[in-house]
Amino acid sequence: MNKSMTLVAAALLGLAATTPLSAQSCTTQPSCSVNNTASVTVPIVMKLLLSSITTSLTVPGADNYDSTAVADNGPTATVKANKGWTLKIAAQAATWTAANGTFAGLTTAGATVLTSAVGSKTIQPLFYQTSWHSASDTPGTYSLVVVYTLSVP
Repeated sequence: MNKSMTLVAAALLGLAATTPLSAQSCTTQPSCSVNNTASVTVPIVMKLLLSSITTSLTVPGADNYDSTAVADNGPTATVKANKGWTLKIAAQAATWTAANGTFAGLTTAGATVLTSAVGSKTIQPLFYQTSWHSASDTPGTYSLVVVYTLSVP
């Protein structure tokens, strides 16, 4: 027996001598049983994954102004949770940041995009629609941070 094994054995023997025994045992024959209860406390587990951190919107043409909204693919959201959950979308700011002024954006209060009453794994493609107005949407480069928030009740 090497020194490290001797030290471990000595430590275990010392622990056994000073700790009161609380184990179950049985000695009946031809068989005997003892119970062992395994337990764990499971916390709320949730995960939000977006397929991309940026989305390029369609550059508007003349026919897009003052017409119906232009639809664009946004990210795909993957939600995993072991409890009911809600995914909300909001703008980080009340207006677009732009080189040539500011324009109205998403609400900063947040709107529910997806919800689940029970724990689940959900994969959901998301889409953006942009309305263009010739009187206010002047040439420039625009950006708006879109915030996705996953929460449990």
